[in-house]
Amino acid sequence: MMSFTATKFAPSPLPLNSTIPRSNDKPLSFSFDHFKPHPSSSFLGSTRTLLRFGALARPHARTRSSSPVSAVLLQQTSNLLVTKEEGLELYEDMILGRFFEDKCAEMYYRGKMFGFVHLYNGQEAVSTGFIKLLKKEDSVVSTYRDHVHALSKGVPSRQVMSELFGKATGCCRGQGGSMHMFSKEHNLLGGFAFIGEGIPVATGAAFTNKYKREVLNQADADHVTLAFFGDGTCNNGQFFECLNMAALWKLPIVFVVENNLWAIGMSHLRATSDPQIYKKGPAFGMPGVHVDGMDVLKVREVAKEAIQRARRGEGPTLVECETYRFRGHSLADPDELRDPAEKEHYAGRDPIAALKKYLFENNLANEQELKAIEKKIDEVLEDAVEFADNSPLPPRSQLLENVFADPKGFGIGPDGSYRCEDPKFTQGTAHV
Repeated sequence: MMSFTATKFAPSPLPLNSTIPRSNDKPLSFSFDHFKPHPSSSFLGSTRTLLRFGALARPHARTRSSSPVSAVLLQQTSNLLVTKEEGLELYEDMILGRFFEDKCAEMYYRGKMFGFVHLYNGQEAVSTGFIKLLKKEDSVVSTYRDHVHALSKGVPSRQVMSELFGKATGCCRGQGGSMHMFSKEHNLLGGFAFIGEGIPVATGAAFTNKYKREVLNQADADHVTLAFFGDGTCNNGQFFECLNMAALWKLPIVFVVENNLWAIGMSHLRATSDPQIYKKGPAFGMPGVHVDGMDVLKVREVAKEAIQRARRGEGPTLVECETYRFRGHSLADPDELRDPAEKEHYAGRDPIAALKKYLFENNLANEQELKAIEKKIDEVLEDAVEFADNSPLPPRSQLLENVFADPKGFGIGPDGSYRCEDPKFTQGTAHV
């Protein structure tokens, strides 16, 4: 069992390791073990033990060495949170997300994209820290800020960029756009434009996996669902209803709150009676954890425990990742409402720069290796833009497909033409 250090919620713009004074202030102690009665707990009146996220785990801390040589090797590696290969994979995924979003901004202002486009810059540690731990069969449900979730889950850059361009080669054939990425192949169950809209879908996906394993006796159905959503969602009814249902049925799901501290122009601290979202987990009998969402290694360690817990059949976890978006709510937002000092504070905590520093300080990578990754991603994105730009627009006959159960779509005849163009199509329906 790994142990972690909990970082208590700190109101913006204070550093994330700040604490909020309170009476009898003690470290929040939890365990990912099965809950047991704990009458002495004063945590919101909970009678259950709380998740203990103590100091970041040392993967080999409990390994017993069998020789002096192994003891030396153990001492050298015990403080490393990732291997070289893992570190480079995390860096590449975060660079892909950041560069992709920067390219989106460029294409949007050049008139290649239309509608609302919400970028993910600054929040990459959350997507990478969680999704890169998943199996292909595991599911992800996203929000309207979904491009990077799709990329982390393995959806090719070409398909995501084409979808943003509204082209037929997009992952939704150009019919989803920025806020509605979906890929059956990669078990990305959609981006959702309305806040809270995706949580019931994620809860249903988790129930499906539990049903397959426990009712249909599919032993390999140990799949996990991640539900991503923002701080504003945590005041909506779907959030509370689905937490209750997931805890009641011990569903294999992790609820991931990307608390970037702001809605469009409303501070999370002004909109929520108790801004410490993670405290809502124990209210439903599940672990609630707060983690520094600007540190991919901390996010990854928390995610590893929560995902493994769900996969073992021990139920859901609520993880609050305190992060920050570097751009406005969308590309149509001038971002004039946030304090410049606050933005500067979080810009100084860039998650990519923090990972880069860790890799250098622990001799896991050098400048040339990271530059090679950045060059590779630049080439991938140039190819994605060229592919999207040259791809065809969706045909007119596609408009009503996938609206109804009829594979051809209601209103489309066998020959592909619109039935509504047939004068006899509406005969006998005028009274309806």
